[in-house]
Amino acid sequence: MILMMLGAQGTGKGTVAGILSNELGIPQISTGDIFRKNISEGTKLGVEADKYISKGDLVPDEITVPMLEDRLKEEDSQKGAILDGFPRTIEQAKKLDEMLSKMNKKVDLVVNLVTPKEEIIDRMITRRVCTNQECKTTYNTKLHPPKVEGICDKCGAPLKQRKDDSDPEAIKKRLEIYEEKTSPLVEYYTQKGILQTETVSTSVNRMGADVAKDLIQKLKK
Repeated sequence: MILMMLGAQGTGKGTVAGILSNELGIPQISTGDIFRKNISEGTKLGVEADKYISKGDLVPDEITVPMLEDRLKEEDSQKGAILDGFPRTIEQAKKLDEMLSKMNKKVDLVVNLVTPKEEIIDRMITRRVCTNQECKTTYNTKLHPPKVEGICDKCGAPLKQRKDDSDPEAIKKRLEIYEEKTSPLVEYYTQKGILQTETVSTSVNRMGADVAKDLIQKLKK
């Protein structure tokens, strides 16, 4: 089973994907995590990716695609995976289809999360992430703060603010890029009949955990 999270940054894709991963027993594959791991380790690909991420730009396919393909070939991905952050363009979606076809797999469900822009910006500025790569739990200093400030509830590791979450102007630029290059994917997967759109917002009192709960019930039937 291949699931995909779609939606602008800060809509809660990581939260929903994490819950689904735990409940369904398949890995959450985030290109963002792959990038950050390579950046922190100072790999050649990581150095190149950081040049784009720090400016709020999308990382080119020649960097992204090979890393994702290798990840999908790992043993824990053989029963399925949850893609979080890829594809971001129609071209990437087509490359993904080709990649999965060679593995006799396909995308089974695309979950499209929608959140008002101003709420997204506020969420990203107040987002904090566990520095333990084995944990990666996400918090929000307003909506979901840790019990102890700056410390992960689950593993006790320090929390940090991602560099690309600290600048409101960079966040706005990322949202503009999303609207331009990524939102057409909604139509792409709608035509395939595998898109499910969910609103995640305090305005409708429905958060990522609520969406995940309903999806789990649907997928386990």
